[in-house]
Amino acid sequence: MITPPGAAGRVVFSDSGDGDVKSDAGSRHSLSQRAGITSEWATVSQVHGSEIVRVSAPGVAGEADALWTTEPRLPLAIFTADCLAVALQASGAVGIAHAGWRGAAAGVVSALRTAMTVEGFEPEQAFIGPGIGLCCFEVGPEVAERFPRNRSRTSWGSTSVDLLGSVRDSLVSVDVWSANVCTMHEPGWFSHRSDATPSRQAGITWT
Repeated sequence: MITPPGAAGRVVFSDSGDGDVKSDAGSRHSLSQRAGITSEWATVSQVHGSEIVRVSAPGVAGEADALWTTEPRLPLAIFTADCLAVALQASGAVGIAHAGWRGAAAGVVSALRTAMTVEGFEPEQAFIGPGIGLCCFEVGPEVAERFPRNRSRTSWGSTSVDLLGSVRDSLVSVDVWSANVCTMHEPGWFSHRSDATPSRQAGITWT
């Protein structure tokens, strides 16, 4: 489990050692105990888009890829295995987005930031969890063309996308912390690209 510095203890990112916190209730309960939160999380059915929902209670809040709340101590969670979890903190509100390449291209992080800001809760800090790095995120031309400012090369020389860089570009004027971990080639993380695992780690935030 990673607790980012500067998050005031209100953001955590799980790792594979914490178990499959999406599907295993015991792993979720254990992680929640260590984080000091309830194991009743608010989540969404992730669809790799840019839909945002505001929530006020635990449970699955429909199909979306980001959620936010002003409800005290309500954990918001998204699940990843190469995509990025992006937590936003504002005074009196928090949000979290699931940003794979489709969500990033659709502007899910910007959409979450805007949804919070128009309601009077402008994010001041962002925390980006582990995800696949440009070193390993091999893509075809149809994906690369969606990221003209963030094209790169894998460690073996093929075309890649800097997904983390793309997300950071959408957070101008926000204080950003990132884990800077590649889930595909570094140990300790679930990676769907690496081995098609159904297991997931979580990014979680609360007020």
